[in-house]
Amino acid sequence: MTLLHVATTGSDDAEGSEKQPLRTINRAAELARPGDTVIVHAGEYREWVTPRRGGLSDARRITFTAAEGEHVVIKGSERITNWVNDGGTVWKAEVPNSLFGEFNPYAEEVAGDWIVYPAGAAHKHLGDVYLNGLSFYEAASRADLDNPPARTTVLDNWTAVDDTVRNVEQTQLVWFATVDAETTTIWANFQGADPNAELVEINVRRSVFYPLVPHLNYITVRGFELAQAATPWTPPTADQPGLIGPNWAKGWIIEDNVIHDAKTSAVSLGKEASTGHNYATERRDKPGYQYQLESVFSARQIGWDKEHIGSHVVRRNTIYDCGQNGVVGHLGCVFSTIEDNHIYNIALKREYYGYEIGGIKLHAAIDVQIRHNRIHDTSLGIWLDWQTQGTRITRNVFYNNNRDLFIEVSHGPYLVDHNVLASKASYESFSQGGAFVGNLFAGTVRLEAVMDRATPYHQPHSTQVAGYAYIRGGDDRYVGNVFLGGELSQAYGQGGDGKAVPAYGLTGYDAHPASFAEYLQRIEEQPPGDHQRYLDVLQAVYAKGNVYASGAQPFAGETDPHVIGDATFRVVEEGDEVYLETDLPAAFDQAGFVTVGGRDFERVRFADADFEEPDGTPAVIDVDLTGTRRPAGESAAAGPLSTLASGNTRTRIW
Repeated sequence: MTLLHVATTGSDDAEGSEKQPLRTINRAAELARPGDTVIVHAGEYREWVTPRRGGLSDARRITFTAAEGEHVVIKGSERITNWVNDGGTVWKAEVPNSLFGEFNPYAEEVAGDWIVYPAGAAHKHLGDVYLNGLSFYEAASRADLDNPPARTTVLDNWTAVDDTVRNVEQTQLVWFATVDAETTTIWANFQGADPNAELVEINVRRSVFYPLVPHLNYITVRGFELAQAATPWTPPTADQPGLIGPNWAKGWIIEDNVIHDAKTSAVSLGKEASTGHNYATERRDKPGYQYQLESVFSARQIGWDKEHIGSHVVRRNTIYDCGQNGVVGHLGCVFSTIEDNHIYNIALKREYYGYEIGGIKLHAAIDVQIRHNRIHDTSLGIWLDWQTQGTRITRNVFYNNNRDLFIEVSHGPYLVDHNVLASKASYESFSQGGAFVGNLFAGTVRLEAVMDRATPYHQPHSTQVAGYAYIRGGDDRYVGNVFLGGELSQAYGQGGDGKAVPAYGLTGYDAHPASFAEYLQRIEEQPPGDHQRYLDVLQAVYAKGNVYASGAQPFAGETDPHVIGDATFRVVEEGDEVYLETDLPAAFDQAGFVTVGGRDFERVRFADADFEEPDGTPAVIDVDLTGTRRPAGESAAAGPLSTLASGNTRTRIW
């Protein structure tokens, strides 16, 4: 194993030893071979690191790490100091296009499949301007810079609960740019600051740490601050580069980093371009849904399987101030683990809008483990879309999000256990085949069938497609959860008619059968036929022992629900610590449940699969939010904390 050192005082002609370090991380990446470690010393590095090789196995990795105890920053931006006043608080800088090379973010729009611009609205670009680390907003014209209005950040217009809360007025720091054959001219309103005296940076590079070619496996990136990349819009039907990511490979570890200010997506575990690249937008001949379906089969043809793709680890990172996603991925995220991350301030600038936004937004999250993450102040905490199968969302803390968790057009099995979902909209299901154990739902639950988009399901623990089907809804399991009530601000359709049904509790399932036997009986009562007789029959829902407080209501077919009266749950931040404060009536102490596991659930109907660990053994669900093991065979408190009790309590949950 070779140790290669990099320092801002080094030279790329040096040997790379501690006494004679290299100057750039990219030079070290050219030299590093399987088993080697690149140690980067304190300082600021403005480069896009493009590894040349990968490791050969988990034991023979190539590791890139910040030197112990040293602060290393890698940026996709460059500092600009040639600003000229252009009237009042507006300044102008002329930048030669040679600074950008073949990729000029001020000429590239934020565009692609499923992005939405209002009619007549100016499209945004991948460029950005930063004043002492604070990113600006893009204006539509030079004239708009002279008297910029205060900007109000509002909820997305897709939010199911209340689109008037948490409006935030922000100072409008704005920029505008034009690009000609030789020069990019940038104007910015610095609100009285002198850009030549302060730190002013502009986006230059698309990524910060991202290979140019696929299949560079087993690379570790550890301990860096990674910032300011001009990443493109990353829908599931396109190439999905991020500020950092493996680019269609296997076995990366991205850990202990601070990652921020990606124009769109920070960490990408996504697909590559050969399986489709914005074809719905470019060709306009078929819907994006159809191209996404085709990308699944195209990926299979180029080796999308456990032996070649996925199995990444993203852990203990702090990810914030990104325009689209903290973590994104389609297909390339399979068999991965995303744990112990702090993700916040995602898609809150509202510079653009689209249907691929979230703190974590994954498609085809097969056997992905998402555990013990803190996710707050995002447009949407976690959005799992298509092929959520073998997936587990466990011991996460959600709060102050517009919506906490959304699972779309998936057939399961997926397991959601011991999470705090504390925002006004806790959970939205356009799916079927889930199991929910020991969660706190402090906000609404919204249900919707999707009868016009059939999506794939797989052989268990495999990328092999087993079939595809529409989403009828139901086929869900709820045990030992706590639901909190409140006042709905909007009303939606009735249960069972396919409309969105936000509710406090599980009343949206009331029209569903309460057992598989009852489901089969309803099928037998239909007129003879094949698929037609299944279309209007709702799938079974299995619920028992859940707790309903402050007006939340149980599923009509639930076994032994506990309706306990008024209760309060509050998530409180104190510095880096997060606490759950509760005030519960005495009746809560009678509402415990005995630990359940994968063998205790009915199989998932469409995928014909059970709730299992990634290794195929029955799922074990005996650890609560704080890591406390639930006693086997004994009743413990409902909800995410097995020690929760009546009265006033305060528990640290992060």
